[in-house]
Amino acid sequence: MSVLFRYLAREVYLAVALVLAAFLGLFAFFDFVNELEDVGKSGYQLYDAAVYVALILPGRVYELFPVAVLIGTLYALATLARHSEITVMRASGMSNLLLMRMLALIGSVFVVLTFLIGEYVAPPAESAAQEWKLTATKANVSQQLRSGLWVKDGVLVINVRTMLPDRTMLNARVYEFDADYALVSISEARRGVHDGTDQWRLQDVTRTRFLADRTEVERLPEIVWRSDLSPEVLGVLMVGPEHMPLAKLWTYIQHLRDNQQSTDRFEIALWKKLSYPFAILVMMALALPFGFIHDRMGAASARIFMGVMLGVGFHLLNGLFSNLGMINAWPPLLAALTPSLIFLAAAGGILYYVERR
Repeated sequence: MSVLFRYLAREVYLAVALVLAAFLGLFAFFDFVNELEDVGKSGYQLYDAAVYVALILPGRVYELFPVAVLIGTLYALATLARHSEITVMRASGMSNLLLMRMLALIGSVFVVLTFLIGEYVAPPAESAAQEWKLTATKANVSQQLRSGLWVKDGVLVINVRTMLPDRTMLNARVYEFDADYALVSISEARRGVHDGTDQWRLQDVTRTRFLADRTEVERLPEIVWRSDLSPEVLGVLMVGPEHMPLAKLWTYIQHLRDNQQSTDRFEIALWKKLSYPFAILVMMALALPFGFIHDRMGAASARIFMGVMLGVGFHLLNGLFSNLGMINAWPPLLAALTPSLIFLAAAGGILYYVERR
């Protein structure tokens, strides 16, 4: 069986690689065309657009891996079925369970690869892409927000009008409240930098204190804001939670909980990060019965087209259930796992139908 396993693995890996390369080429083309709208604005050139598209490709690999595995596995199995190789395998005593085990072992490589890309390659590449574009266009992170960035940290509420790509704050305001939520002071700083530990140093500060019978204004060269919000965690503004590594997601979720703020979006993203690689195995299970159907019914192109539609459907369902989970306050685990569970049930139902024919 080792020879058969290596042969099956080679066919599946080659097919998945070709499908993934085709999808990446297609998406890169569309991304580049989309970037052409910004070329020529604020010094943004074709070279900058090309680098930006290249930097977001790891994120595309992560997103498209389950779809590519579904279509690639389906194509490989359909090809084997067209040459009657699956029929010979089954006639020689290979059970469906053994074939499923082989596919699961083959798919485990994709599971590990998807996790590594999603955790260690895509997040820094996505962050680098956003920084590259911001730098190329001479823009800033909070430029798109009319009122700037707002962050709650205990009794403090921080408003940053501008955050540069290097995470330096410009024109920051710190609102301090007491235990009864009465405003105690407002500190306005021209600049804020992180010292590499747990402190932000706000420089050139004008502080207004609201006392019981008067208001005091003082000027300070520097004040310290102690917070677990590092520049990397604040990078959530530049990179969506779906592209953040698990450690940063967990840190930001804990910060939101400590400040009694909603964590639904970030918890859903966390569970999706944990469960998404295992969607690979679901896709391979879904492709298996189509290989059996083909050797009885023909029309390989129709099977491949159906695989493409299923893959696109899975991709859309992932986004749909994330939004539905936030809107309806579903448990984050349920919102993250439902698409995979639906497709797993579909795979079981189709396989049962094929076996009953």
